[in-house]
Amino acid sequence: MSVLQTLDLAIGYRAPRQQPTVVADRLNLALDAGELVALIGPNGVGKSTLLRTLAGLQAPLAGQALLNGDDLHRLSARQLAQRLSMVLTGRVEAGLLSAYELVALGRHPYTDWTGRLTAHDEAVVRWAIETVGAVPLAGRSFGQLSDGERQKILIARALAQEPELMLLDEPTAYLDLPRRVEMLGLLRELAHTTGRAILLSIHDLDLALRSADRIWLLAGDGMMHVGAPEDLVLSGAFADVFRSEGVQFDAHTGSFALSTGCGGVVSLSGEGLALVWTRRALERAGFEVVSNGTAALAKVTARDGVWQVTQNSQTRTFTSVYDVVQALRGQAVP
Repeated sequence: MSVLQTLDLAIGYRAPRQQPTVVADRLNLALDAGELVALIGPNGVGKSTLLRTLAGLQAPLAGQALLNGDDLHRLSARQLAQRLSMVLTGRVEAGLLSAYELVALGRHPYTDWTGRLTAHDEAVVRWAIETVGAVPLAGRSFGQLSDGERQKILIARALAQEPELMLLDEPTAYLDLPRRVEMLGLLRELAHTTGRAILLSIHDLDLALRSADRIWLLAGDGMMHVGAPEDLVLSGAFADVFRSEGVQFDAHTGSFALSTGCGGVVSLSGEGLALVWTRRALERAGFEVVSNGTAALAKVTARDGVWQVTQNSQTRTFTSVYDVVQALRGQAVP
């Protein structure tokens, strides 16, 4: 049985004396134990609305969301907190609490009215901190931690709830690139090693393609595309959903590129990284790049830190990609 399952779920908003605003409907989704799923889509399509509905923070307009077979909107707050945890985007102000004390708040659904932690609770807190690799942070004030360190502690707090399902809204929002990669690697490892189902929304499409076991791709028309990242790329769904004026998805590289117009055709040959990054630079500059073909503008060879540009039977030598692009721009067709 799937940890999370939706049955003809409709999400959106209700306003007094008005018809409900439907964001998406007829959603039949499943999330399995030990699986990391990335929820992606253009801005404003309803990703946060779906997460809030699945977290029990707002009621569905129709249908059900089941947590291991139980309607999660019929669970008490205490029951839900013992089975589901959520990490939101907003910055958390924890006063003078230490990182350890903040993680310990994850045991609140299990404590009595005094809030006293048992030996088992303390063991779970230590386990959660160790699992996310945050042992050196435990004694430090939460307010003094970096954004990446804070996210680790917040994930540890969510893990300390011992949930069946973890939901995360933009967990990489405030992180630099190395920390974003680290965070997605951590979440993937958590899903696979602890057996928990993890669903996260994310705007970093490249990381989603590289890290998620499956993707829930929510389109602007409310349609949900589900599959392995590679399946959605090969089907064309990925390119269709994110197609917009001036931007295009390259299925061969799994990346987005600006449509800069054609400055001319350039034939490129060479080897190694120099070839790869020269191609990227030329395409970014608006040239159409072909391999070892007849070029209307120039032929470029990239090898061993030296670039040769042949135009009109004349060959010039350069020592940087920047100089190559500048030279070609000076000869580009209108």
